[in-house]
Amino acid sequence: MYTIYVVFKCLDGKREAFVERVKAEGIVDDIRAEDGCIRYDYYYSEKDPNELLLIEAWESAKHQQIHIDQPHMAHLREFKADYITSTELGEFEIK
Repeated sequence: MYTIYVVFKCLDGKREAFVERVKAEGIVDDIRAEDGCIRYDYYYSEKDPNELLLIEAWESAKHQQIHIDQPHMAHLREFKADYITSTELGEFEIK
């Protein structure tokens, strides 16, 4: 299994709106339906109201790389800057 985390810093007051838009436009459902997707979940920071954590788990790194090039991900990138100021990526292993 290949697992990554993504920490988003959101514009003031835009964290929940970003997640709601991604859900409303069907992007989350499309991602979860992708071949190799095991987990795709957002988490809100209790400490920082502008921080959003995404955990992605895939059958392999190759599946995750294919995911990045999907049309729904291109659509997400079209509006991401309206909500997100920075993105930090990392990998970790869940046993």
